[in-house]
Amino acid sequence: MRLLVLILVTLLISLPAMAQRRGGGKVPVETARVAAAPLSERVTAIGTLISDESVTIRPEVAGRIVEIGFEEGKPVKKGDMLIKLDDALPRAELADAQARLDLAERNFKRTEELFSNKVATARSRDEAQSSLAIGTASMELARVKLAKYVLTAPFDGIAGLRLVSRGDYVSIGEDIVNLEAIDPIKADFRIAERFLPAIRTGQPIEVNVDAYAGQSFTGEVYAIDPNIDASGRSIIIRARIDNSEQLLRPGLFARIALIMETKPKALTVPEQAIVPRGENQFVYRVIEGKARQVAVRLGTRRAGQVEIVEGLDEGDVVITAGHQKIGDGADVAPIDPAVDGNSGNTASAKGKGA
Repeated sequence: MRLLVLILVTLLISLPAMAQRRGGGKVPVETARVAAAPLSERVTAIGTLISDESVTIRPEVAGRIVEIGFEEGKPVKKGDMLIKLDDALPRAELADAQARLDLAERNFKRTEELFSNKVATARSRDEAQSSLAIGTASMELARVKLAKYVLTAPFDGIAGLRLVSRGDYVSIGEDIVNLEAIDPIKADFRIAERFLPAIRTGQPIEVNVDAYAGQSFTGEVYAIDPNIDASGRSIIIRARIDNSEQLLRPGLFARIALIMETKPKALTVPEQAIVPRGENQFVYRVIEGKARQVAVRLGTRRAGQVEIVEGLDEGDVVITAGHQKIGDGADVAPIDPAVDGNSGNTASAKGKGA
């Protein structure tokens, strides 16, 4: 056992020396080139998806259901009949009003003729005219009342699960079925009040939901609540998301990224290249085969990459692995992404025939 431990220690001690001999006395390191690419600044939030339009169908009059004109979970068009109540009574009232109106029209015509021949008085003419107006109003009232016995869809949408059956007696205001318009679909979310100056309508968002892991949906902000939530000091934002495939549904929990600004040529390096020291950040840049410590100022972090706001230029080569073995001015030999140790130029191992 002691012999095995001694062998391992010897190997560990000899590895750096062996590596340096392979690199001609230079420390092997991995490198990457500073790249310029579009980068967006984002604010992340959580939110909830809601319908573009949502309503619960309720009757304005009481009655017994005689017909159901929709299928649960199926699309309906604006104006489609959803529920029809027994309308025998209002139809009879409409017929009565029609008969009274016909009589009032005939009486008015006769009185008008008599008045023109100076046989009827002006008072009788006015009374006939008033009776005609009352009959017309009663007729319109009967028509409106009859129309309320048929419940129609107020907009295009998808019918929910009905809460009644044919033959049920429903009261005024009783829930019948919900109707949802989900294309487009909306998202409500909150962000901290400190972002208020940077928020505007039309800003794009990216939405992710657990139901479709790995798939992103895009939308844009269209409304910002003018009131700041005093309890959470947050701004309530509402956005629309294209849902033409109707994959998204109201009530889903959503992870939302609000894209504040897109920089067309942001400089980025792998996060592994950053060497923090106290409150400062550094990288090792490869210049003519030597590692040079450079102070940098960082910006946005995204997917393993970090933005370099100050300290580097596009095309610079930085060390991403091997920092613990080097110092400022150390001779280095790239071993993977391949930087020419003498010139500092980047070349892949495959390009060297490796």
